[in-house]
Amino acid sequence: MVKITIKNNIRKIVKELDEENIVNNVAGEVEEALEEKVKEDLKKAIARVKANQRRTLFARDL
Repeated sequence: MVKITIKNNIRKIVKELDEENIVNNVAGEVEEALEEKVKEDLKKAIARVKANQRRTLFARDL
């Protein structure tokens, strides 16, 4: 299966969001956990699309 998250991008986003510069490193397990969370959210969104008899996934489905 194709990876959704990219570790380097996660690091960049953490640096952008960490205004107080508290986080120095991002563990590899964060990428894996985030990947699973995104997949679960997408599965739920797909179920919502199906329940609403649509073929288009919208942001509101998330």
